[in-house]
Amino acid sequence: MKNSAFLKGMAHGIPIALGYLSVSFGFGIMAVKSGLSVLESTLISLTNLTSAGQAAGVEVIASGGTLAEMVLVQLTINIRYALMSLSLSQKLDKNFTFPHRMAAAFGITDEIFGVCAAQKEPLTPLYMYGMILIAALGWTAGTFLGAFAGQLLPAPVSAALGIVLYGMFLALIVPPSRKEKSVLCVVLTAALLSVICKYLVPKLSGGFAVILCAVSASVLGALLFPRKEESA
Repeated sequence: MKNSAFLKGMAHGIPIALGYLSVSFGFGIMAVKSGLSVLESTLISLTNLTSAGQAAGVEVIASGGTLAEMVLVQLTINIRYALMSLSLSQKLDKNFTFPHRMAAAFGITDEIFGVCAAQKEPLTPLYMYGMILIAALGWTAGTFLGAFAGQLLPAPVSAALGIVLYGMFLALIVPPSRKEKSVLCVVLTAALLSVICKYLVPKLSGGFAVILCAVSASVLGALLFPRKEESA
């Protein structure tokens, strides 16, 4: 029974791992181009499962940012994982003790959250461990292959393949932007602020630029498009 739960988690994680393999390939190339070694790039993906957070973190490292800047960037970008974890806490099996919760929290990503949230049965530790294991292997392997290839491929080819990571970001924001004016407003505002920071405030570090753009765009979206409270 226990093995079946673990294998079920691995089976549900295979499509996620395959997607991560291609996307993290782009991250590996980007990390090497930013001055990191293959080992450093791979270790970042092994210990972090956050595409946007890793991309922003590498930018902070490449620009010589401070630890405080890194903390603020990661908090701003990854705070959504805390909300996802709170949501999944309502679906956990009784065997999910505090140590299990801490271990499983490491592997909460957008895709893993989506699959777990769709399950009708309570989530067991082994089920989540199986999914997280295979997904993390895909993410780490893709990073290693991308970083290794980035050292060997010609610069034009590496630059072209490096776009894969940004393509994933576009795939995440374009569909909801077409459906919701509020999302489109936030995305365009963040893009405009990013351009302003880049060309009008060149001395502003990349990390603080991400924080400024993300927080400012989110606040504007909340003010212009407040969510109406649902009636009981």
